Amino acid sequence: SATCQNSAVMLQGRLCTGDLEHASSITGSDDAGSPGWYASIADSNLVHLTEQLLISSQGGTALPWWASIMCTTLALRTVITLPLGAYQMIVIGKVEALQSEIAVLAKRLRYEVSVRAQECGWKERHCRYQFKKNLHRIVSELYIRDNCHPFKASLLVWVQLPMWVSLSLALRNLSMMAGNTCTELSTGGTLWFSDLTLPDHTWVLPISLGLINLLIIEIFAVQRLQVSSLQRYMTHFLRGVSVLMVPIAATVPSSLALYWLSSSLVGLGHNLLLRSPRFRMACHIPPLRSDSQTPYRDLASALRKKYLP
Repeated sequence: SATCQNSAVMLQGRLCTGDLEHASSITGSDDAGSPGWYASIADSNLVHLTEQLLISSQGGTALPWWASIMCTTLALRTVITLPLGAYQMIVIGKVEALQSEIAVLAKRLRYEVSVRAQECGWKERHCRYQFKKNLHRIVSELYIRDNCHPFKASLLVWVQLPMWVSLSLALRNLSMMAGNTCTELSTGGTLWFSDLTLPDHTWVLPISLGLINLLIIEIFAVQRLQVSSLQRYMTHFLRGVSVLMVPIAATVPSSLALYWLSSSLVGLGHNLLLRSPRFRMACHIPPLRSDSQTPYRDLASALRKKYLP
């Protein structure tokens, strides 16, 4: 998904400079003018509905476009992704609480399989097969009993990613199409990014985006007590994507870079809020082994220990 997003943003940067021939080759358009995959997504009903949402939000609040983009981002992420983030923590808490019960049942199952193997003369390979099959059945029954299948913890990603893509493409379309909305965006900025249809040539928004994304990644990294090789490689990969987003954000309209920065800032705030013991108690989130009564103090201490001499 990151590759698709980067290709889409690179294409949009090319379109901003008027390199239509290069854009056509990326999107897969042929000489007859049939749209490619990127053009099809950018012209989809979901993206057009998102465009109308952005226009209605700006018209209803009468805010300048830069403030409307930030407020709409805050509202959507608070109403949609924050509850999903809390639900994700509930599922993770229930799954962690089941581990001790699963360990006891696995030990009992291993004994029962060994007894059955002696009675029936099973070979070692068949014993392992019976153990894995029955353990999988037992664990699935526990997940159903407590309504906490681990796949439900990924629901946030499946909602947040399409929303991020739809809003990005909607802002890209609004910033590039002719009409009143594009004209309003060209004068709807503030400070150094007064024209939201042009890239931020000062690089303040792109660099801020990269720093916030790196901070989010480091917050997740320092909270892990035990890190596997896969998690370590994934952390390095996400760091690379965060750095790569800086030059990409410098080539897209400022409206898009502002949305990305606003979304990352809201995400950072939500991540910190989900660490609050009071908020977790209010949302009935089960306690985890890594929970602390002073999460913010512990987080600051961990970051200082890791990055400051």
